[in-house]
Amino acid sequence: MTAVNLDDLAKMFDHSLLQPTLTDSDLERGFEVARECKAASVCVKPYGVRRAVAALQGSGVLTGTVIGFPQGGNLTAVKVFEAERAMDDGAVELDMVANIGKVLTGDFGFVRSDIAAVVEAAHRRRAKVKVIFENCFLKDEHKIELCKICGELNVDWVKTSTGYGDGGATDHDLTLMRTHSPKHVQVKAAGGVRTYERVLAVRALGVTRIGATATKAILDECRAKLGG
Repeated sequence: MTAVNLDDLAKMFDHSLLQPTLTDSDLERGFEVARECKAASVCVKPYGVRRAVAALQGSGVLTGTVIGFPQGGNLTAVKVFEAERAMDDGAVELDMVANIGKVLTGDFGFVRSDIAAVVEAAHRRRAKVKVIFENCFLKDEHKIELCKICGELNVDWVKTSTGYGDGGATDHDLTLMRTHSPKHVQVKAAGGVRTYERVLAVRALGVTRIGATATKAILDECRAKLGG
């Protein structure tokens, strides 16, 4: 097994600041946590992108936001507008929710065009896109088709969940997503990754990013386990 160190594990984390009750002072504390932990990014609600970019300047922590969150039901044009505004404000990573109802309907032509529009807008400006499946609502055949679509559209990550559905990142789903996604598409786990052992477990399944609210507590445990 490849040796791990704390810096490598920290760069797997997107520190999630998406809870509906977060105040401005809560956001500022969250940005400081991300800086201290040397996380890969923060994922903040769209209105907080400018504040995040300013707070994280020079830290190496990227600013990401959510598009069509949390149910994916926005019009495609609205998702594209939201993506453009977020990038105008400095976001470089976009976590976009697929249209869950259309996935369940089997209207994958719509789903493809919806994702493609955001990916095209983002990649034109060198931003990266993570497509959220919300696996707790889907059958395996839905997830496999989404992986195929995302691979063909050169999505940067496929992501298990918003964290606000009925389930998080399971071994079954992570294995399925890694198996059915081409190598150039990475896998992000969101929901239920809360311990050092779980971080290592999902990493072994091919996960490169983890969405978490308890980033500091998890990385403190990682530090203790690693003897850092």
